[in-house]
Amino acid sequence: MSSSTQTLEYPSPVAVVETQVANWYAVQTRARHEKVVAHKLRQQGLNIFLPMLTEIHRWSDRRKVVEVPLFSCYVFVNLVLSNELRSHVCRVDGVFNFVGVHGEGTSIPDEQIESIRTLTEQRLACSAYPFLKVGQRVRIRGGALDGVEGILRSQNGDRTLVVSIDAIQRSLAVRIEGYDVEPA
Repeated sequence: MSSSTQTLEYPSPVAVVETQVANWYAVQTRARHEKVVAHKLRQQGLNIFLPMLTEIHRWSDRRKVVEVPLFSCYVFVNLVLSNELRSHVCRVDGVFNFVGVHGEGTSIPDEQIESIRTLTEQRLACSAYPFLKVGQRVRIRGGALDGVEGILRSQNGDRTLVVSIDAIQRSLAVRIEGYDVEPA
């Protein structure tokens, strides 16, 4: 009887990491350290995205065009996340941690980063806006409904504001397309 042994070859851990797809992650930075952190991470060979806005800052004696981060205290990094790489990034001066549960880092879909990149590259007039979730309490700013508060709802793509009177447990809904809203 002949016995044959079969050798199984396993890829090295390095090869496994190289075949994984890199994802985007947000890194939280100290205030006003976004450019420095982005520069240091870029020097280390990491793929960084720091969306910037051009603003005109006015002082009593002059005006100056200044580039400021779109999202203060955040830099985006594209990498295959590992414990070693996470600690490497977090050791950069000015970095607090990755954004996510317990600093583990939550990946950001490529489409969201590309949308932001497209908007900022087109130099369209835009500004940071408070993140609003369906079900969140909001207040209308400006127009005939200025100051009205309620719960933001969305149905079939239409944004509506639900205003409730708790004591009688009754509500009404109004479409708010075109109105500016902010978190209440």
